[in-house]
Amino acid sequence: QVQLRESGPGLVTPSQTLSLTCTVSGASITTSFYAWSWIRQSPGKEPEWIGAIAYDGVPFYDPSLKSRTTISRDTSKNQFFLRLTSVTPEDTAVYQCARAPGPINYFKASEYVYDYRGRGTQVTVSS
Repeated sequence: QVQLRESGPGLVTPSQTLSLTCTVSGASITTSFYAWSWIRQSPGKEPEWIGAIAYDGVPFYDPSLKSRTTISRDTSKNQFFLRLTSVTPEDTAVYQCARAPGPINYFKASEYVYDYRGRGTQVTVSS
């Protein structure tokens, strides 16, 4: 059974960096052709794809967040990470990691159809 679990601070100060970890069990993040995504949902809004890291370690980002986002991984720990810089209260959301089977057009958010997701973690940006 594949399991994903998000972890990280629940409260981030404005202008600081949001850092989250997704720990994966039951599957390797290097297995072709899966993509490992970060998604967020703010109250009253549709889910938003932040980006993903593919099985080969190549990251892909939503253009609107690309300048502030870094997605990386540690294959020895079977984890992948999200860093979002210069956060504002607009970044308050439930953040979720998920797996999408491939191959797909990794650049297109609409191509990601998830077969496994974490439970999500609430991140609040506030002073």
